Amino acid sequence: MNNTDINGKHYNRSLMVAVLLIGSFCTVLNQTILSTAFPTLMNEFDVSTSTIQWLTTGFMLVNGVMIPVSAWLITRFKTKLLYLSAMITFLIGTIVCFVATNFPVMLTGRLIQALGVGLSMPLLQTIMLTIFPASQRGTAMGMAGIVIGVAPAIGPTLSGWVIDNLSWRDLFGMIIPIVIIVIIMSLFFMKNVIETTKNKLDVLSFVMSTAGFGALLYGFSTVGDKGWSSLQVIVPIIAGIIFIVMFGYRQLHLDKPFLELRVFKQSEFAIAAALSSVTNMAMVGVEMILPMYLQIVKGLSAFHSGLALLAGAVMMAIMSPITGRAFDKYGVKRLATTGMLLLTIGTIPFFYLTKDSSTLYLTVLYAVRMFGISMVMMPVTTSGMNSLPNNLISHGTAVNNTTRQVFSSMGTAVLISVLSNVTNKSMPAKHLLKEMPLVYKDSVINATLTGYHAAFLVAALFCVTAVVLTFFLKSKKNDTTVKGAN
Repeated sequence: MNNTDINGKHYNRSLMVAVLLIGSFCTVLNQTILSTAFPTLMNEFDVSTSTIQWLTTGFMLVNGVMIPVSAWLITRFKTKLLYLSAMITFLIGTIVCFVATNFPVMLTGRLIQALGVGLSMPLLQTIMLTIFPASQRGTAMGMAGIVIGVAPAIGPTLSGWVIDNLSWRDLFGMIIPIVIIVIIMSLFFMKNVIETTKNKLDVLSFVMSTAGFGALLYGFSTVGDKGWSSLQVIVPIIAGIIFIVMFGYRQLHLDKPFLELRVFKQSEFAIAAALSSVTNMAMVGVEMILPMYLQIVKGLSAFHSGLALLAGAVMMAIMSPITGRAFDKYGVKRLATTGMLLLTIGTIPFFYLTKDSSTLYLTVLYAVRMFGISMVMMPVTTSGMNSLPNNLISHGTAVNNTTRQVFSSMGTAVLISVLSNVTNKSMPAKHLLKEMPLVYKDSVINATLTGYHAAFLVAALFCVTAVVLTFFLKSKKNDTTVKGAN
């Protein structure tokens, strides 16, 4: 392929991709890197569990509301300027976290980080889809899949090791020099490869988008603590839905929408977006509740529970480029159907967990699930994007990522609430503790296991839903022409 930027100047695509992947790996890693560090940070800053959770909740909220904005930013500002801005913003947030002496400063740093991540992740996908022809996009998105799938998966393991052996500040300190190198490399190797237009920002759309997705994600993120009947959950979710409906109506009536929702008119894109969202629900939900089972029921440390997930992350790292090449060669349907069947087969045995289930057995099952996900996530996303013309790729990326983020939050909220409600309803009567303490202890463990069984059953239902969706994908091999070039 003739690698030229929008000004017709030649550039080194391999070096540009390397800069993108390394930078994005650092940013996406931060989504989960604090998950096993919370107890340490609670002691450090003397705050409660619900307060410390805001380091993740706030991060995900800002990240979530930034993604819809990314489509306008990507088509409005030059690629190089935008990527440098995202990485510099992320670096500033990371430095703030590194030097934080109290919780408000730490939270501020996390929110600044999220601004950078919310832009760098969609930018990664849009650039990769732009600089590669359709015939090579599967391989390209397979490389991107290493970042998007593996970085969040190794976060808990890396975090546990750093907390056990170093200082919590090193979670941020180790990233700072890498990001500085990425910024320096970007000055030389990042090029303007996406066509831009002088579209004005529709402020009302921006406000509706931010309020809608922000409220919706906040509502789902508080279900675990507050429960579905809490006004703190119900009001934000209803308000979020209202704002999103208003936002959607406005986009469909603007000549130049803030976010082009008409991409859903392409049936292949719509099915791909739905499938990747449901797959993400199945992946993220189990990523959250499995470590809880390993720590609460089996008594493993945070580090060792994270280590049990590492084989799955390695599996995804190995398989993402391979499944990307397979997509280019065979198309999406057979890959996605096989992958979803593997994901379902790897999920059903979790329904039969006991307190004596082997950790090695669970590690293998989780790796099978991640093998299946690697066959679905990026190939399906690439298939959906290939159905769009080039000038809509940034909008398609934003829509797909936003949908996936919302569904991930929904899936996690549903699994956590099912786990909590079923566990609480199965708990033995309190008087049994004094009368028969050993029986009470066994009953508590059984009640907890019943909760996990119910949660894993719901996760399996997500998987089955996704299997059904794969039958609606087109079976033909991917078209090798780039549509609608600018």
